[in-house]
Amino acid sequence: SASANKPVLTLFTKKPCPLCDEAKEALEPYKRRFILQEVDITLPENSAWYDKYKYDIPVFHFNGKFLMKHQVDIQKFEDQLMKLESQND
Repeated sequence: SASANKPVLTLFTKKPCPLCDEAKEALEPYKRRFILQEVDITLPENSAWYDKYKYDIPVFHFNGKFLMKHQVDIQKFEDQLMKLESQND
């Protein structure tokens, strides 16, 4: 299926997180090209991420690798997305 080839963008977040909402809005035009996975860092099973990112959310990992934090860097995101899509062709 097409979704098998879609990269996964992981958003480390907690509620409330106005910056996370802004970030998701910024990524809206791209949403068909990736799978968004949200990780709530306040859940007990995510305590390691909480310790690491509590002052930095939103934090994004792209296919398991750190990509950006605090806000969306559309240029950086787009570069990574294009790079990945060209590898999949």
